[in-house]
Amino acid sequence: MKENKVLATVNGKEITENELEVFLQNLAPQVAAQFSSEEGRKKLLQELINQELFYLDAIDNNLDKEENFVKELEAVKISLLKQYAVAKTLNNITATEEEIQEFYNKYKDTFRKPESLRASHILVDDEEAALNIISEIKDGLEFSEAAKKYSKCPSNVNGGDLGYFTKGRMVPEFENAAFELNKGEMSKPVKTQFGYHIILVTDKKEASDSSIEEVRDELERQIIIVKQNSAYNKKVTELTNKYKVVIQ
Repeated sequence: MKENKVLATVNGKEITENELEVFLQNLAPQVAAQFSSEEGRKKLLQELINQELFYLDAIDNNLDKEENFVKELEAVKISLLKQYAVAKTLNNITATEEEIQEFYNKYKDTFRKPESLRASHILVDDEEAALNIISEIKDGLEFSEAAKKYSKCPSNVNGGDLGYFTKGRMVPEFENAAFELNKGEMSKPVKTQFGYHIILVTDKKEASDSSIEEVRDELERQIIIVKQNSAYNKKVTELTNKYKVVIQ
């Protein structure tokens, strides 16, 4: 276990490495990034020291007994207790294996994987250039080499490979042409707002059902949400019958 190093002491109160880490983690990510350096951590440590000094001064001056502080503390306590009570009702709710299986069987179609394909492309400015490249490929130039040589798309460094995608991910003209091709088939020049594309489909996957293991986390999450909503509403009904509620 990593030693919880003491970084400073203020009137006998130790400020440790763990406290500094917690303080850093509670900052917004963009703010925390500014304090990730050694110099930044020194500034955070100084802030923790400053806060401890203010705390000691507040105790010495009995600020904890002032009426405004007591009111604010009570308001914070009430808010925190409300949140704690709700969490107490909801946090222990889980999904059983039987519930997961039943939910999967009932809503299997919801988790169906759509048809997808993997394609590479070459993007150029005009149709004539595209036709010339197609001729070179038919004469023996590898598609990936042609993409590296001619394509103006950043995918050129990968030989034009765009990876797998489903319908709705590409511009319509490109998508329509790609999904009409068979595996291993190359398109004619396809015009889009970006220029002229030569598309090569390298793999196709038909729509299929996701296995229960593939979607287990999502199944569990949805079941727990449903059960938590039910538990929350049941508890509210119970409490409404117990305590008097008047809506003006």
